[in-house]
Amino acid sequence: MRLNRLLTAGILSLIPFSPALASDGLNSGDTAWIIVSTALVMMMTPAGLALFYGGIARYKNLLNTFAMTLVAYCLASVIWMMWGYSIAFGPDIGGITGGLQHFFMAGIGVDSLSGSIPTYVFALFQMTFACITVALVLGSVVDRMKFSSWIVFTILWVTFIYAPVAHWVWGGGWMANMGALDFAGGTVVHINAGVAGLVLALVLGKRIGYGKEAMFPSSIALTALGAALLWFGWFGFNAGSQLAADGVAGSAFLVTNTSAAAGALTWMIIEWLVNKKPTVLGMASGIVSGLVAITPAAGFVNMPASLIIGLVAGALGFYSVAKIKPKLGYDDSLDAFGVHGVCGIWGALATGLFANPAVNEAGKGLFYGNPKQLWIQVISIVATAVFTAIGTLIIAYITKAVTGGLRVEQEDEIIGLDNSIHGERGFEIQ
Repeated sequence: MRLNRLLTAGILSLIPFSPALASDGLNSGDTAWIIVSTALVMMMTPAGLALFYGGIARYKNLLNTFAMTLVAYCLASVIWMMWGYSIAFGPDIGGITGGLQHFFMAGIGVDSLSGSIPTYVFALFQMTFACITVALVLGSVVDRMKFSSWIVFTILWVTFIYAPVAHWVWGGGWMANMGALDFAGGTVVHINAGVAGLVLALVLGKRIGYGKEAMFPSSIALTALGAALLWFGWFGFNAGSQLAADGVAGSAFLVTNTSAAAGALTWMIIEWLVNKKPTVLGMASGIVSGLVAITPAAGFVNMPASLIIGLVAGALGFYSVAKIKPKLGYDDSLDAFGVHGVCGIWGALATGLFANPAVNEAGKGLFYGNPKQLWIQVISIVATAVFTAIGTLIIAYITKAVTGGLRVEQEDEIIGLDNSIHGERGFEIQ
């Protein structure tokens, strides 16, 4: 008995020296979780999104889609560490942007902390969001945009559109001060990317033969694999956004999975009823629709709410892609706006409806006695959409002037960009 008391006293005496409870505020558990989450979100762009988009693109543009996704990730990674992080998370300037005090990560060292995790880890985690957001824009313009123009556009867009919007919501800007809720990127990522993609698609114009000839995906198998990798990585995207290994992160993990599954089932059932066939592409698209919609709400809503969010997202995604787009006639190649823009808007609104203080005391929506929150969400949606639309339009024309045009030559578009730009082929056609 005496030995047990001595052992217990010895163990308790070590607790104050545990890394997770160190006096400097560093929490080793939180840090480990965010490092893992960062790796998960990193995988979403050069693996998950590249496969998802590449599989939907035509066979002659598969590698070009991969290349544009990869270069977007690489460019955004470098831009973020040089000045993007400082614009987004530097000292606030009038609620609009962060200062350049952290230009080239100045003033940040290995002992710097953001909450309970190292600032370097926080910066890397946020970097992966910048990377995937600009890569999502690509979905609207594959098959017809010049590779050189995409490079210039990416540099300008991450700098002047993504980073400021991230500051508004997550960096202490005016939306944060207004009380807008966006747990993991409804406005910052999905509405931002969806609206930008639509604007860029309208500036570029329709693909040759659009609406007149069939444009078959290169590989639905690749798309299905990409959707699975996106789903897997999204757990880091949403649960990691709590920036701690705690109950809210666990809840975000749970509702993310529920919404994705509900979105897939809804899209499948509607497609089965309307078109008489439940397609794998439809299920994959439904997964992403559910994931997009739950993203802003993930840390604020309970499981029943996530089920509703996913069900509605699957229906909205299907009708925006299969019905509304053909009627309006715009050429959003891989439906970046139809899925990310539309479902992102729904997710932001749903956050204003279903935010539950029992899940997270930082959020309280209409159904829990705070109708003002829904109005705040509407303002954040409209402001993001307007700023992104105007800013993207300006950047598109600057890019056009710098590169001598946004669109590839007609002959190159007909041949395919894999061969004409990269001198490679994704598939051997016998």
